[in-house]
Amino acid sequence: MADTPPDVTVLDDDPVAGIQLKSLRDAATSPEHFRHHARRLGSMLALRAAADLPGATSTVDSPLGPAPAYGPGREIVAVPVLRAGLGLLSGVHDVLPTALVGMIGLERDEVTLKARRYYFKVPPLDGAFVLVLEPMLATGGSASDAVAALDAGGAEQVSVLSVVATQTGIDRIQRENPGTRIVTAALDPELDDNGYIVPGLGDFGDRLFGTPH
Repeated sequence: MADTPPDVTVLDDDPVAGIQLKSLRDAATSPEHFRHHARRLGSMLALRAAADLPGATSTVDSPLGPAPAYGPGREIVAVPVLRAGLGLLSGVHDVLPTALVGMIGLERDEVTLKARRYYFKVPPLDGAFVLVLEPMLATGGSASDAVAALDAGGAEQVSVLSVVATQTGIDRIQRENPGTRIVTAALDPELDDNGYIVPGLGDFGDRLFGTPH
């Protein structure tokens, strides 16, 4: 998108990401296939987020002798926001297999729409490249709270990976946590009265795990 801020990347020009998003939006997609497409999209989001990751050179022993190697120059930590963020984690590990994992549990109050943290456990973050996995970036409250907690742990860079975001959510994260990068597959126009993204794709966690809403 031409007017997208430099810290925000929207994969709306990627037809392969579009395939995954189309199936995730489709109300007829089963939980099994929903998980499949969420994993694939998680890989694509992680690849785009890691494009600016500093690299480091090393050497490995091939069957015919020493060979140069190149890989991440920072510790990578993936932090899914429970429970929906788990749907992207396996895809992140497909392309960033050395990523450590933290967990943040945030529960939204259906009346105030504010998030309450009930679980927080992460590896050391000092100097780390952190990926917050929050599939639905609606009001931005949960993701913003997660980013603030991770920034406090000394992370060098925090990026939020989402499937669908709103401008409201993006604005809040960037206002409360300047410098945070956001990578999303889609930017939807609005929120309904209950704080859900429209048209969105429904409740990501319920569709991922096949639980009733």
